[in-house]
Amino acid sequence: MNVRYRVELTQSERDELTALLSGGRHAVRKLKRAQILLAADAGTSDEQISATLRVSGSTIYRTKRRFVEANLEGALSEEPRRGAGRKLSGKEEALLVATACSKPPPGRARWTLELLAGALVKLTEHEELSRETVRRRLAENDLKPWRKDMWCIPKVDGEYVARMENVLDLYAEVPDPQRPVVCFDESPTQLIGEVRQPIAAKPGHLERYDCEYRRNGTVNLFIFLDAHRPWRRVKVTDRRTNLDFAHCMRDLVDLHYPDAPVVRVVLDNLSTHSSGAIYDAFPAPEARRVLKRLEFHHTPKHASWLNMVEIEIGVLRSQCLDRRIDNKDQLVAEIAAWETQRNADKAQINWMFTTEKAREKLRKAYPVKES
Repeated sequence: MNVRYRVELTQSERDELTALLSGGRHAVRKLKRAQILLAADAGTSDEQISATLRVSGSTIYRTKRRFVEANLEGALSEEPRRGAGRKLSGKEEALLVATACSKPPPGRARWTLELLAGALVKLTEHEELSRETVRRRLAENDLKPWRKDMWCIPKVDGEYVARMENVLDLYAEVPDPQRPVVCFDESPTQLIGEVRQPIAAKPGHLERYDCEYRRNGTVNLFIFLDAHRPWRRVKVTDRRTNLDFAHCMRDLVDLHYPDAPVVRVVLDNLSTHSSGAIYDAFPAPEARRVLKRLEFHHTPKHASWLNMVEIEIGVLRSQCLDRRIDNKDQLVAEIAAWETQRNADKAQINWMFTTEKAREKLRKAYPVKES
């Protein structure tokens, strides 16, 4: 037992420590120190305290020393921790942020931690700065200059708003079997084959496949999705020309919705998505017959996210196509199985974005004309 730092508590100090341990939320370290002080006051040796409370001898020594040299509060509280001070002052940190947000040096695509450290050495009186110092200061300011996000900045004008609200109103309508709403889009898919046979998974080992693969061409997927009922259809074609689009539209009205007088189709602004494509593919009487049963609703330019089928394409890719499929026949069979099961599960897109929410969230972007 260390005789120099003897702990002798008053009754009020014992009551305070007992109350501290009896309830309330406190740091574990503070509770350990309270237990050390009470045990030392009761005459327990340092060795017994260490074994009982599972603390080191140095922790016991420091706690007793701070109680003797300071007071009870000093013994329970944290000591100031030693460590190097911040290398960058407030002004230097602001300079770092400004530099990270500026254009990178000539010949470099983006700023790196090393480049920023070197630039700051030139701009300040520091002889050197580590990449870790730069990383920490950037992290505190939520900056990652080596990363970029790509997004399309749309022009939100009257045409954009009109098309957006038209599509959102369609989604919000009560389902009408006589005028169904079908979202339509296409997506190219590569046929990828294995160069070497994969090794199947077994207990203790993951499935292994070779990084080398073989390209076997590309096919196109035409995807239909009913906005109001759990139905989707995927058609695999070799191309996505006017002719392919026209046949999809005829299949839509004649095969998938033969009893609906009008099918309202939500689609993007691809050049093939037009009434003219129907006339390019069929004789005029047939084209006119098909078009009389179609009503096209185009999303705004650069707003494909408004097409509900984009979500379904993501589900298709993650659930079915996230693997190597090397021929069209297998692709058709796998997609058909996925489609059948998903329709049987009555899966639907839960669309939450409405015209009212659009006006609220995009109110600053809405065109405003003073009356």
